[in-house]
Amino acid sequence: MNQPLMITATHKAGPRLAAALAAVVGLGLIAMALLSLLPAGNPLQVSAYSLTLVGKILCYAVVALALDLVWGYAGLLSLGHGLFFALGGYAMGMYLMRQSAGDGLPAFMTFLSWTELPWYWYGTSHFLWALCLVVLAPGLLALVFGFFAFRSRIKGVYFSIMTQALTFAGMLLFFRNETGFGGNNGFTGFRTVLGFSITAPATRAVLFLLTVALLAGSLWLGWRLSRSKFGRVLTAVRDAENRLMFCGYDPRGYKLFIWVLSAVLCGLAGALYVPQVGIINPSEMSPTNSIEAAVWVALGGRGSLVGPLLGAGVVNGMKSWFTVAFPEFWLFFLGALFIGVTLYLPKGVIGLVKRKEAA
Repeated sequence: MNQPLMITATHKAGPRLAAALAAVVGLGLIAMALLSLLPAGNPLQVSAYSLTLVGKILCYAVVALALDLVWGYAGLLSLGHGLFFALGGYAMGMYLMRQSAGDGLPAFMTFLSWTELPWYWYGTSHFLWALCLVVLAPGLLALVFGFFAFRSRIKGVYFSIMTQALTFAGMLLFFRNETGFGGNNGFTGFRTVLGFSITAPATRAVLFLLTVALLAGSLWLGWRLSRSKFGRVLTAVRDAENRLMFCGYDPRGYKLFIWVLSAVLCGLAGALYVPQVGIINPSEMSPTNSIEAAVWVALGGRGSLVGPLLGAGVVNGMKSWFTVAFPEFWLFFLGALFIGVTLYLPKGVIGLVKRKEAA
């Protein structure tokens, strides 16, 4: 067989292999949720801890994919995606706190001697309004920030610094007790969601499956966008924005759309993270978390969609082990990992795999 035919066969086999692998992983995750419903004494039963840990990593994987859309395809390195993730979590947390409080005030407001709900808490006892807040809170903030940033043609390291400053300002704001978001303790003590016990095995399994569905839907959406004309324009924005403008395109609308979409995906991930983990506080807005998300994408391979998912899984899996076995060395290991990937794997693990396939 000649060389062109071999290359064509390789290109055809690649997507099929990726689709088959995604199907196997998806079936494995669904089986994991179903096995968690087995009785506690069953040897095949998946523990609540394991289900929660994997569910948390899947939420982080959605954040990694969302960041990859703006960094890997549009060339916008955001160091503030943790803010959008936390805003979605707080929106869902407000609903869960109202469910726990019943007709009264949330526990932290009673402790602070508040007598009535702030105006921005109105309607949060309704699940549909909470879902609207999950989308609107990060989406509107991203829209306003992105509109002024892209109109001013802010990009590169300046854009990264501004996003980091934004998430740091949000963290400081939410740390204050008078803002009405629980201060440094945040929200916790959730009991029910839609009338179901939040700690019941069936509820945990449903939340886990919803997270799997969100990840699959986000991956499909990213795949469709990246292979459309819109995706080609985005890569042109990343590689040669000035030349794209000379061709008659206005990159601001493209960047704003993918920026807002990425923020909304992070908000949805945060909304599913909170009921599974059982807490949300301002530490989720820490700039360190947003930097870690960039490490996930860089490790897996930005601009590949699948790579960031792999990076999020590997890094968070190692973090779970390191923070138990060697908690004082985790940040040093993370920094060394990021430096090593930057120097020796500029295209991430996926780039290494593609290089071996080409060879």
